[in-house]
Amino acid sequence: MAEGIPRELLMNTALINELVEVAKDTAVLQGFLVRIKESPNSTEEVTHAPITLFPTPVPKALFLQAIAVQTHYNTLVDKISQDPEFLQEALGSTIAVDDFTARLFKIHQQVLKRGRLQSIVLGLNRSDYMLDQEDGPSSLKQIEINTFAAASGGLASRMPDVHRHILKVAGRLEESQRIIDNNPAVGLAKAVAKAWELYGSKRNIASIRKYFEDVSESGKLDEDKRLFIDYQEVAVIYFRNGYSPQNYKSEKAWEARLMMECSLAVKCPDISTHLAGTKKVQQVLAEPGVLERFFPDQPQVVDQVRATFAGLYTLDMGEEGDKTVAMALATPDRFVLKPQREGGGNNIYGQDICELLGKVKNSAERMAYILMDKIQPVPTQNYLLRRGKPHKICNCITELGFFGAYVRQGKDMVMNNCVGYLLKTKSSEHPDGGVFAGVAVLDTALLF
Repeated sequence: MAEGIPRELLMNTALINELVEVAKDTAVLQGFLVRIKESPNSTEEVTHAPITLFPTPVPKALFLQAIAVQTHYNTLVDKISQDPEFLQEALGSTIAVDDFTARLFKIHQQVLKRGRLQSIVLGLNRSDYMLDQEDGPSSLKQIEINTFAAASGGLASRMPDVHRHILKVAGRLEESQRIIDNNPAVGLAKAVAKAWELYGSKRNIASIRKYFEDVSESGKLDEDKRLFIDYQEVAVIYFRNGYSPQNYKSEKAWEARLMMECSLAVKCPDISTHLAGTKKVQQVLAEPGVLERFFPDQPQVVDQVRATFAGLYTLDMGEEGDKTVAMALATPDRFVLKPQREGGGNNIYGQDICELLGKVKNSAERMAYILMDKIQPVPTQNYLLRRGKPHKICNCITELGFFGAYVRQGKDMVMNNCVGYLLKTKSSEHPDGGVFAGVAVLDTALLF
């Protein structure tokens, strides 16, 4: 474990057994809790969130690179959301074959037709990376940017103290001091509060949680397009779900989304920002000259953003798409096939790429996907602690995400910050899957 926990500690069975119990107790004491699968709606039955026993070493230079580029990603997403011509150009092929993206795009068009009422924009996103070591030294390569329900900021805020205490108990004081503070929850909350303040609500901040169907039943727009839920005016809408087809269980859900998008309330994300986070937009941004559209006369910013791109390839019909198909079929282990879906567990790898592309290679159906180079991180060894699962050392790969928060009013960017990070680690035997899919666990960066 380069610049991290020495192997003799990792293999000290007696100490590891002790530290596992310390880790679980510390997580509970820190409020690092999740509900259990058997009782997902119970507030009385909880357990510690899944975590690594030790923090994972991360090169400080790459960590700082990701912080520095995050505000540029915030700006990029915001500019894309204000460019309907670009969204039409980028997503034209996708919406022709992907019904879910097409329905989202239809809402986007309806909002444009009726006119955007709210000049306040709130963005809470997370740009996710892996450290690629295929060709020489580690480099920071983006997996995706999440513009919708960028989760786990609250849990990430509690991780540093958990790992600091474990390392101190293990007698690794020097390593414990290399764990920096991390509190994305505060930064994300400040952005929400700023959007609420700019909206001009005269009430104290209060929050309510509703399903789309609830909004359809009890939501109303007044003559000024102000949104009221159960007779309470809504200043800010934060969408916790709505990023996958399963979140829209009926036409009432789609009607509720449209009503909210057409209201005066600040949306996080609004529909155009939602579309800006699609995989197809990610692929188009990697094409020559596209970043320059959003950062004219800013070559240094273009270079900073482009340096984080992995190889991204179109599957549109035509010569370029045909080349991508042939490349993927010839060497499928070099790539990841991505549909326009969020939430983890959707990507396609290895021989499954050959199986899918073999069926759709001559069909427009292939345009629902993009192809990306498979990032090649060097595994580290760690213990993954989950409720009811035995702990054993395993080879792990890590994903590093940085939270961005921005608020714009009209043409003025009122706030634009990188507010913290999220580290997720999983066994290298799993190619895909997130924390709440039961695959990855939460982690902390041990900078070196």
